[in-house]
Amino acid sequence: MQLNRVHHIAIICSNYDISKEFYTKILGLEILQEIYRTERNSFKLDLALNGEYIIELFSFPNPPQRPSRPEAQGLRHLAFETDNITEAHDYLKSQNITVEPIRIDEHTGKQFFFLSDPDNLPIEFYEK
Repeated sequence: MQLNRVHHIAIICSNYDISKEFYTKILGLEILQEIYRTERNSFKLDLALNGEYIIELFSFPNPPQRPSRPEAQGLRHLAFETDNITEAHDYLKSQNITVEPIRIDEHTGKQFFFLSDPDNLPIEFYEK
């Protein structure tokens, strides 16, 4: 068996409109397709970065909460690469997004920082 790449990441949000705005308006992901599934009372939003499909954003009525801090068991975080970490940090702050201070990866020397999406899921921004 040979794996080619990560196909997509699925995220279930608690407030579809808020999360849709965060991922599209704040982070700038492109909407490929938006479907309302009547039988599930659920939206499915397919999002792309630079034309590549990467995230499925789902809404479900009353989804259970799950621990989501980076050190909780399970998927640790979603990470985006950026050319200019300071510019990304400043932009997100200007959008009233709470961001952690920029840190330096002790192994690579690259800069990075974390923020939380509207459902408190950790997202990392990492210097190219």
